[in-house]
Amino acid sequence: MSGNELGLYLRARREAIDPAEAGLPDGGRRNKPGLRRSEVATLAGISAERVARLEQGRDHHPSAPVLAALGDALRLTPAERARLYQLAKAGLAGHGKAGPAREVRPAVLALLQTLEPALAVLLNHLGEALAHTTSYAAVAGAAGLLDGTPPSLLRFVFTDERARTVYPDWDKVADEQVAALKQGPFHADPDVAALVDELTVTAGDTFARRYDTVSGPACANGVTRFYHPEAREIRLAYETLELPADDGQRLVVYLPADLAAAAALARLTTPGPTSVHRYAVFGQVLTTEPSAPDQQRKDRRTPDRNRPGLRLVSGDPKNTP
Repeated sequence: MSGNELGLYLRARREAIDPAEAGLPDGGRRNKPGLRRSEVATLAGISAERVARLEQGRDHHPSAPVLAALGDALRLTPAERARLYQLAKAGLAGHGKAGPAREVRPAVLALLQTLEPALAVLLNHLGEALAHTTSYAAVAGAAGLLDGTPPSLLRFVFTDERARTVYPDWDKVADEQVAALKQGPFHADPDVAALVDELTVTAGDTFARRYDTVSGPACANGVTRFYHPEAREIRLAYETLELPADDGQRLVVYLPADLAAAAALARLTTPGPTSVHRYAVFGQVLTTEPSAPDQQRKDRRTPDRNRPGLRLVSGDPKNTP
């Protein structure tokens, strides 16, 4: 390590850009490849002296907005932006704490086990997935939500290109994630502040604009659309349960919002096509008198649009009672 990894990285990226790609005239003969420092400064909206100090290792503490502006000027990809942020963060002093609490109490783990086969995930105040049911892993894992160590729902939503496919209502989901982040200590917590700075760089305006404008608490319940590569679109009803403040964690439980979603979840979370799950289904539910004769039973199956029902749902929609 040279001790100036950030400066070397900035210089390498600057020299790798063709001026034409940045929309700049060639400016005549150039002694070195890439952009001039003054050109980067103009594109980023900062001084050429600031660019020089960063490249020479005389400035180790660029702010998140400066890093974001440099990322735009240097046309960095999301992965390159993440690397830029990591190098800048490495030059900062420690926060004086061990980091976010990621320990899960045994009682909470036991609670998750009792929630099977429902989709449930335990998140901390940074949006990191600390624990989950096996059903959640079967559904969310295939979509990429559990990638990373630890998996981060916020990073997935804002920096993973799959997120806009997984969440058809992406704008709403993104707003909710920022609102949830701002419910806690927010910038008073150095870990939250670091995550905000990171996403300001890696996600750019899509995160920064919400950080500045989203207000109010996140919705504790509702219905969301989720796209699975095998089952296609699934409608899920969710409930958020806040754990004690000392835990700094919340449990999010997802249930099928209709019978089609229940059948899809049964297919995804059971090994065989004949397996059945007892799912609580929200929305229109067909109720049947269990003691009615066979001929009358069919006639008595009527839709009840006003309340949820507990249904035995198989993986085949045709076999759903």
